[in-house]
Amino acid sequence: MSFGNILYIIAIVIFVFITFGIVKNYYRSKFDDKGRRTDMLDAYEDQDPTKD
Repeated sequence: MSFGNILYIIAIVIFVFITFGIVKNYYRSKFDDKGRRTDMLDAYEDQDPTKD
C-alpha cells in the first residue's frame, strides 16, 4: 500500500466519525429527556398540570 492510499483510508475514517458525531448531536438536540420531539410539542404540554 502506498502512502497515498493509507492517507485516503485515514481521511475516510475521520470523515465517518465526524459525520456520525454531527448526526448524533443533531438528533440529540431534537428530543427531550422523555423522548418527545421538542419542536413538535404544544405549549400546554410543557407545563406541569399539578402547578395550577
